[in-house]
Amino acid sequence: MVTSSPLEPHQVHDAVGGQPAFDALVDAFYERVEADEVLRPMYPEDLAPGKRHLALFLAQYWGGGDVYGRERGHPRLRRRHAPFPVTPGAALRWAEHMTAAVRAQDWPEEAEALVLAYVAQATPTLINQLPPEVAGSDDPSPAS
Repeated sequence: MVTSSPLEPHQVHDAVGGQPAFDALVDAFYERVEADEVLRPMYPEDLAPGKRHLALFLAQYWGGGDVYGRERGHPRLRRRHAPFPVTPGAALRWAEHMTAAVRAQDWPEEAEALVLAYVAQATPTLINQLPPEVAGSDDPSPAS
C-alpha cells in the first residue's frame, strides 16, 4: 500500500492549480467585499490592483514563486494595512469572507485546511484599532 505524505505549505500552489486558482479565490473574496458595508469603504474605487496584489501574495506564500516580491517587495502586511481602521469586527468580516471564498473553491481538502488555518492565524495580526472600551479612555484621571 502506498501512502501519500502530507501536503507541505509550499506545495499548495501546485496542488490547487497554480496562479489561476488564486485568481479565482481572490475574485470570490472580492465579490463578498464589494457587498460588505463595513469593508467596502476601506477599499479604493478601483479594485483591480488590490485583487492582483492579493492573488500574487497568496500564490507566493503558498509556493508559487516570488512574483509578488519582485513587483511589490516584502509584504509588510501590518504596514500596508496601517492606513485602514482594521477593528476586530472588520478583521472578523475579512476572515468570514475569505473563509467562504476558500470553501467555495474546489480545492483538495488538505490544501483548503492549510489555507483556512492561515486565515485564522493571520486575521488577528492585521487589527490596528481597538474599540474604545478595550483601548482605554483618553482621560488619565482615575474615576471618582
